[in-house]
Amino acid sequence: TACMAFHNDMVKDVKSRRIQADEIWAFVNSKEKNTSAEMKEKGNGDAWTWVALDADTKLAVSWYVGNRSAETATIFMNDVASRISNRVQLTTDGHHAYLEAVTDAFGSQIDFAQLVKVYGSSSDSNSPTERKYSPSKLKSINKIPVSGNPDEDHVSTSYVERQNLNMRMSMRRFTRLTNAFSKKLENHCHAIALHFVYYNWCKVHTTLRVTPAMEAKLTKRVMSIEDIASMMVDAKPNRPATYKK
Repeated sequence: TACMAFHNDMVKDVKSRRIQADEIWAFVNSKEKNTSAEMKEKGNGDAWTWVALDADTKLAVSWYVGNRSAETATIFMNDVASRISNRVQLTTDGHHAYLEAVTDAFGSQIDFAQLVKVYGSSSDSNSPTERKYSPSKLKSINKIPVSGNPDEDHVSTSYVERQNLNMRMSMRRFTRLTNAFSKKLENHCHAIALHFVYYNWCKVHTTLRVTPAMEAKLTKRVMSIEDIASMMVDAKPNRPATYKK
């Protein structure tokens, strides 16, 4: 909860040139097809995390957990727009929900393009198991301008897709075929909040040699784990361990 509040308070008036947005899938307690309507009301089922990343500073500008509906896209894009102080170039995947959401959030004050990837069959094999786990074959990539005047050379989602891998590697609940999936939506969101505060403010980016927050001029120093822990206003005193190493 403290990390969510910290992100909301600190990531403001970001001067960005290029933003990439994408969604990453996970689930809470059970997958959508195995979740009853009653349990869906409690937050169980598929949980999509929408992420907006600055392509230059690698700063995670915004994230939001929901479904893949137009309503969720609109909430997410309005949050992105509220944190950016200038006109930017935005690239998303081909998800149709972005079209109306971007217009609602930015109006005409944006250079927006979609990167549409077309995939073929995953495998030529007749084995159902091999077809299930083999990656689909990429047939073509289409860069589609939507509004404004986006630079075709920078129509890309590579960095935000790399962030998807960071999330899967950093949070086991995002790992495919895991038994460590989130059991509650609240805990799922809390783990993501911790991840992005650490990623933005503590982790030194290999190519930047500073943290994304430092590169974006939001801070002048690298934060520590102790700094994150000190965000807790009502922190409980340490308790003695009840186990042996």
